[in-house]
Amino acid sequence: MLRIPTPAVAVLALALTSGALAASGSPQLQTFFQGALDSPAYQQQAFQRVAKVWKQPGSKGTPALGKKTIVQAILDKDGKLVSTAILTESGAKAWDAAALAAVKKAAPFPPLPKGYASPTLEAHFHFAWVIPPG
Repeated sequence: MLRIPTPAVAVLALALTSGALAASGSPQLQTFFQGALDSPAYQQQAFQRVAKVWKQPGSKGTPALGKKTIVQAILDKDGKLVSTAILTESGAKAWDAAALAAVKKAAPFPPLPKGYASPTLEAHFHFAWVIPPG
């Protein structure tokens, strides 16, 4: 799903549910890209790479409902992961570590689109524990 809440930010969201854990909450991944990136295809590829490798910790590793980890990733023109940082902690160390590990494991990302002028791209990956949709 691709939504653009403002001209400067694109959002990709995915809700994943898993068995017993879904009774109290479910994981959600949202990805926000630097405003200068105007490529829904690239955004989807980066999002899917992280979603594919995300390994949710067990029930003891999940944060309280509504809490999230925000991982900042800086990518270079070739898609190489230049740096990562946890900008917001969820309150659950295992969740934070799993979120950071997913972004690192997803690298390298695809090369940035040819029309993208900046030498790097900033992306924020939000790993949240939310009330299940429905």
